Amino acid sequence: MLSSVNGPPTSSRDDVATCSAAGGADEPIRPDYGGACLTEVVPTLLRLGELRSAGALPGWLPEPAAAAAQVVLLVLDGLGAESLAAHRAVTPVLSGMVGTTITSVAPTTTATALTSLTTGRTPADHGVLGYRLRAGTEVLNVLRWTTAAGDARAEIRPRAFQQFEPFLGRKVPVVSPAAFAGSGFSAAHLAGVELLGWRLSSSIGVFVAQALARGEPFVYAYYDGIDKVAHLEGLGECYAAELAAVDRLVADLVDRLPAGCALLVTSDHGQVEMASPSVVIDPGLLAALTGLSGEGRFCWLHARPGAADEVAAAARELYGGIAWVRTLEEIDRAGWFGAPLPDAFRRRVGDVALVARAALAFADPADPGDLRLVTRHGSLTAAEALVPLLAARR
Repeated sequence: MLSSVNGPPTSSRDDVATCSAAGGADEPIRPDYGGACLTEVVPTLLRLGELRSAGALPGWLPEPAAAAAQVVLLVLDGLGAESLAAHRAVTPVLSGMVGTTITSVAPTTTATALTSLTTGRTPADHGVLGYRLRAGTEVLNVLRWTTAAGDARAEIRPRAFQQFEPFLGRKVPVVSPAAFAGSGFSAAHLAGVELLGWRLSSSIGVFVAQALARGEPFVYAYYDGIDKVAHLEGLGECYAAELAAVDRLVADLVDRLPAGCALLVTSDHGQVEMASPSVVIDPGLLAALTGLSGEGRFCWLHARPGAADEVAAAARELYGGIAWVRTLEEIDRAGWFGAPLPDAFRRRVGDVALVARAALAFADPADPGDLRLVTRHGSLTAAEALVPLLAARR
C-alpha cells in the first residue's frame, strides 16, 4: 500500500489498476514544432506582410488573420480544442469563427506554453521546461518565481533563466492582468513589452481598442478566467457559465475591431478533470530519488546517482498502465521539447518522467496545494495538447 500525504484522498498501489480504466490515448500527442504549433503563431503574425508577399503563409493560419492589416492575439488560458467543441451551445461566437486545431508544447503547462508562444521558441531553446524546475539545489515554482525559501528573483534572475526576447524583440502592447506586473515569470516571458494591465475583464476590449486606434499592427491579450474556474470547480456548470461569459468578451472584442483588423484566439493548453485520487509515489521508489519536480501530470523523478536505470524500471512496473514512463534520453530522442536538451537545461528536470495517460495526477508532498485542483494539465493527451486557433475579421 502506498503511503499518503495530508490533504485530499490519495490512491494506493492497489488502486493503480483501477485508475487505468480512466485510460487515455495509446500514444502521446507530440507537439508539431515548426508546423501547426503554438511556437509558430507569434513569429507568423509579426511577419504577415513579408509572408504574404512571398506567398509563404502557412496553411494552418486562418484566412481572416492571413489577410488582416492589424491583428489581435487573444490567449484564453486553459481552453482546449476538445472542450470548446463540447460546449458549442454556450459559445456561439467562438464556435462561429474560422479556424483549426494546433498543438501546444511539452509539457502542456502555462509556464512553458506562454514562453514558447511569446518567444516563438521551443522548450529546448528557452529552457522553461515546466511548472516546477530544479534551479541549483532548489525547486523553482516558475509561475510564482518562488522556492521553498520564498521570493527567488534575487537569486534566480528571470532574464538569465530565459534569455530570448519576446515578440522577436519588438515592443508589443500586452493587455494582461495588472496583478502580474513585476512578477518573475512576467520578466522571463514578457520582458520589454508595453504592459496595459487590466483589473476587470471588461477593460480588455477597451485597452485593445485603444492600442489599435493608435495604429499598433499587433496586440497581445491574455485572459486566465477559464483556467481558474476549471481548476477550482471542474468542467461542469460553473465552467459552462465561464465559457459563456468569455464568448461575450470575444464578441465585445470583435465589435471593437477597426475595419481590416482580425482577432485570433488560441490557448496554452486544455484540461482534464480528475477521475481518481492523486497517486502517491511508492515509498520504495521514493527511496531511490533525491526528489520530485514538474507537475502532477508530468512528474519528474530525480534519481540518486547511479540509480536512473533502477528508477526507470521500477516506475514502468508500477505506473506503466496509467502513465507514459519515459527517461530524459527517450524524451530527447522523441523530440518532445523540440531538440535534445543542452546540459544546462538537463539539470532543470529529472531523469524519468511520469506523464499521466489516465485522468489522475501524481502527488508531490512538496507541492500540496495542487492536490486540491479539480482539473489538471501538463500531459500530452488530446484534451490537454490540442488547442483552438480561431479568427474573425471586421
